[in-house]
Formats: sequence, C-alpha cells, structure tokens
Amino acid sequence: MTHPVYARIDGPIILIGYGSIGRGTLPLIERHFDFDRERLVIVEPNTALAGDIAKTGYRHVAEAVTEANYRELLGGLIAPGGFVVNLSVDTSSLDLIRFCREQGVLYIDTVVEPWAGYYFGTDDNAERTNYALRQAMRDEKAANPGGTTAVSCCGANPGMVSWFVKEALLMLARDTGVAADPETRGDWAQLMQTLGVKGVHIAERDTQVRLTPREPGHFVNTWSVEGFIAEGFQPAELGWGTAESWMPDNAHTHDAGCLAGIWLQQPGAATRVRTWCPTPGPQFGFLVTHNEAISIADYYTVGPAEAPEFRPTCHYAYHPCDDAVLSLHEMFGSNQIQDVHHILDVDEIEPGGIDELGVLLYGHEKNALWYGSRLSNEETKALAPDQNATGLQVTSAVLAGMVWALENPEAGIVETDEMDHRRCLEVQRPYLGPVEGHYTGWTPLTDRQTQFPEDLDEGNPWAFRNVLERLA
Repeated sequence: MTHPVYARIDGPIILIGYGSIGRGTLPLIERHFDFDRERLVIVEPNTALAGDIAKTGYRHVAEAVTEANYRELLGGLIAPGGFVVNLSVDTSSLDLIRFCREQGVLYIDTVVEPWAGYYFGTDDNAERTNYALRQAMRDEKAANPGGTTAVSCCGANPGMVSWFVKEALLMLARDTGVAADPETRGDWAQLMQTLGVKGVHIAERDTQVRLTPREPGHFVNTWSVEGFIAEGFQPAELGWGTAESWMPDNAHTHDAGCLAGIWLQQPGAATRVRTWCPTPGPQFGFLVTHNEAISIADYYTVGPAEAPEFRPTCHYAYHPCDDAVLSLHEMFGSNQIQDVHHILDVDEIEPGGIDELGVLLYGHEKNALWYGSRLSNEETKALAPDQNATGLQVTSAVLAGMVWALENPEAGIVETDEMDHRRCLEVQRPYLGPVEGHYTGWTPLTDRQTQFPEDLDEGNPWAFRNVLERLA
C-alpha cells in the first residue's frame, strides 16, 4: 500500500511523550511527511521506554518538560520551520503554545493540558473544569490573534468529533430537504438551529476485550490510564443549551467567558447518562468532562453569550471498555488509585472488538442521528502499527491536524471546530474504518422503568433532566 506524502517539515519535529498515542503517531508522521530523520527528537522522561525509543533510531531526550525548564529544554531543540507535537500529560498547553508561537514553530496537542498538580492540587472545583482551561486558551487567542498556527485539542475527542458534527448536520440537511452550504461559524450555527437540533452527545462504546482477565489492583484501559483518571476526577461538565428548562441542584454556572457550560459538584467518571450507539443501542455512559462539550456548545451559539437565541446542549457519554469500567468501580469503591496501569496492546485484544465513537445529534425532525467511526481492532492491525482501534482514532486526527497546520501556517490558535472539516476528514478517513450515519427512534424516555417514581420531563424527551441518571 502506498501512502500520500502531504508536506515536508524542514525544521525539527519534537514529539513530547511516547506513551500509547506518541507511539502510534510516530509511524503516521514517518509515512505522511518528508523530514530529516536526524531532526526528529522524542522527549520522554520514562526511562522504561528508553529501549523502545532506541529501536526507532531517533534521538531521545529523557527529561520531563516542566514549568521550570520548558523554555530552556525546548529552546535547545526547536527552530523555525519545525513542529512541536505535544502528546504528553502534565505539560501546560498554554505555556508551550505561547513559547512555540514566539519562536515561529507550529504546534499541536490533543487536550488543553495543565502543569502537574492541577487536577488534584486544589479543592476549588470551578478552577479544575475544562471550561476554565479552555477559557484561558481562548483568552490567549483573543489577546494575540493570528500568527503561527497552534492547533488545540486535536485528537479523536476533542477533535475528530467536531468534524463529525458538521458531517452529521449536512447529512441531516440532505435527508430533510434543507438547503445547506455553510461557510462561516454563523452559517453552521444557524444550520443547526434551523434543523431543530437540541443537542449533541459524544456517544462512544468501546467493546474491545482483553484476552486475559483483569487482575485486582490493575487499572486497564485502551488509552492513557493517567489521562482517564485525571479527567474522571474532574467535575462532570457539559455545554448547556437553550432547550433546557431544569438544572440539577448541584449544578454551577460560570460568570465569565463564553458562558456556554455548566459543571456538577460530582466527578464525571461517577456520573451516568443515557445515550445511544449503533452496536449496543441504548446504554449508560459516563459524563466525563471534555473540551468539545464546551467548544461545540460555544461554536453553535446563535446570539449573545449572555442571552443566546439558540445553543445546543453537548456532553460526552462514554462507555469505555469493560475492563476500564471495572477499574473505575474498584477505584471509586476503594478510594484508591491502582498502582498498576495497563494500556491494552493491539495483540492482547480478542477479535471482534471495536471503538464506536461518534456524535448523536438529537431533538430534530428525524429524532436522533448518530454519525461516527466504527473502527475494529482487526482493521487497525492492517491500517497502522503500534496501536489499538482507540489509539488510531486519536493518532489519525493528530495527523490530519498537522497537515492542516502545515497548509495553514499563520492561522493563530485554533480549535478543531474552526478548521476545514472536509480537508481534515479527507486525511483522516482512511484510518477510521466504517464511517456511518444511523438514525434511531430511541429517546431517553423509551422503555423507562415504572416501579420507582422519577422526576421526568415527559414533554421534552431529550431534556437533560431525562438523560442524567437519578431517581430523586
């Protein structure tokens, strides 16, 4: 199989982090870019990975990027014409973006990451939200518009799912006979409003199963365990839409910024919501906080932030692999984070598992539309090395974001909602397996139990009141 070479990167490529996503991104960089091998550097402090990195033949800098050393450390590695690919934890995206843009160096990451200590270093839960992290990035964009491109939050989600929202809107428009040729952010927001979409679930079901049973005291996942634990302990968080007439008692709003989100006084990985995916149908997911929950709600707002005419509700509804669910139960039940963290390798997963990741647009004329990737582990093995299906959905989005940045090198700080979704999916789609749209007549009120009274909104089936799992 031949692979297109999209661009040449003349300067150094600095890959920060060689965990599961860094390991999977590297072969895609090698396939799709022309670059000088002696100018690619892997920055990874975990010495246990030194042997694997040595096999790649690239230079290895075995140091952590910290608040104290990042300017000196990266300053000795980067140069104009280069690209910083930040796939690490505990490295401030905001500070690295500022530094890279000062030096004229392109930048990409998959999350607005803070310095170490942020997630567990304060009891102020409002400060621990992704809303706060994102708003700091948006403030930087507003204060310093334009300039060298830095792509913020360009993985599977956040990232790819924002491109899926636009594809789903176009599909829904075609199927309902609505003329649609949106170009600007305002056009897209108006289209969503015109179509009657009330909200969006980032609806995911991971059915990848390990060949051997999970051992007690082990946290097993199909992607970064540290990343999942960190976001799982953040407050549950969602974009808050204009169709909502009820708010949970423990919900909190924001008084500054885009005003598009709320957060709950409870951890996201212990908060269940009702959603739908094609393979399982109705399911519970965890309301884990994610950047896209806020960015999508913000991007599609019509009218002023403080009094919008329209805004969609948006949140993640994540059912991870079964071993990760068991790991979460053990962690929350014991109040202890497991000592052993394990990411499932592509060769230790049973045949038949997929990562079904998409967007569920609901409340419109056709009720609900799920649009997304249904990538299997078997397909992944044939498409790219050193990663499972979950990983490839992320790394291929990083690839697409890098291509877009190289083609748009003076776009400033951008989120994936603001990028050309067609071009990005053109690059990414060969790695996504089946990309499909599925309509469903299911709503959160379908087949509800009747033995126990529930406080439901019968007149608005898709209300968050009905989506959030609770009895009182």
